[in-house]
Amino acid sequence: MRTAPTPQPVADLAATQKGNDVVLTFTLPKQTINQRPLEQPVTIMIYRDFEPSSANAAQNRPAMPSNPTLLATIPAAMVNNYAVQGRVRYSDSLRAEDFAKDSGMLAIYAVRTSVSKKAASPNSNVADVRVEPAADPITDLKAEVTRTGVVLSWSAPGKTFLPAAAVIVSYRIYRGETTRENSNAPPTLTKIGETESPPFADTQAQFGENYVYSVRSVAQNAGENVESADSNLLAITPKDVFPPAAPQGLVAAAVPAQGDTPAHLELSWEISPEPDVAGYNIYRTDQPGQAGVRLNTELLLTPAFRDMNVQPGRVYYYSVTAVDRAGNESSQSAVVSGTVATESQKTQ
Repeated sequence: MRTAPTPQPVADLAATQKGNDVVLTFTLPKQTINQRPLEQPVTIMIYRDFEPSSANAAQNRPAMPSNPTLLATIPAAMVNNYAVQGRVRYSDSLRAEDFAKDSGMLAIYAVRTSVSKKAASPNSNVADVRVEPAADPITDLKAEVTRTGVVLSWSAPGKTFLPAAAVIVSYRIYRGETTRENSNAPPTLTKIGETESPPFADTQAQFGENYVYSVRSVAQNAGENVESADSNLLAITPKDVFPPAAPQGLVAAAVPAQGDTPAHLELSWEISPEPDVAGYNIYRTDQPGQAGVRLNTELLLTPAFRDMNVQPGRVYYYSVTAVDRAGNESSQSAVVSGTVATESQKTQ
């Protein structure tokens, strides 16, 4: 009679507290204890127990009890639902009663796998983590795109499992980036800052990039800082919809005819100090108080324009705008007037 294969024990079980969850990660065995390929899908059994932590816990790592408490069973048909980048990821959601009245409990975990109930693998390595109650996740993270960056705001979290003495001491801000090619993959979040209270301005954000933001609160409880789980994930692509300031110092100077060059008006203005200005537009009208018609067909790259199409004795009104690289156009500058003299005016 053929016996069911016994999988090798899991050897890389790790446990990390995230908010009020403990996240377990590990790799499934690929061989049996007889060093043969494991060709059948396995069922996973996850065990958990608690014990008081101690100052020398790192030196005296706890062992799993001989009869550990079964926390969860993942049937073979469901294992793929817990697979993340080739590893199994399981979140153990702790309850209020799982936390000690006094700070400092170790949650200790082990994993077994099996093809048959009669042939479970040996225990995995033991993973333990000191657990402390964390604040509820923030649920109302919002963002406003400004000229200088992305401003994040949120409300203080609830304090579900936190004792009355615990306080929120800070908030940690995380940011990830997404791409069209990998838009469905969970973003890798990197801490970009910390603040004692909202709001927080991400001045390093670039227009046109795809970002995902999260904020985690940090609660101080019995001298320990405990980070909450992620807030609602906020995806945003900041767009530059902010026009530059209107140009300053517009002047119009009449230039008399010289040789074959007819009389004309030379217009000039100050260079815009804003770094993303791509060029300028010049507008003209012969009716004061009316919007002018743009004279240039392409953006002017320098702050100057020569208007050769003027009639002597006629008054023209000019204004200029700045246009940034995103195509935003500023309001019009202060209006100046200009005219070139007629022949009779020249002889007077």
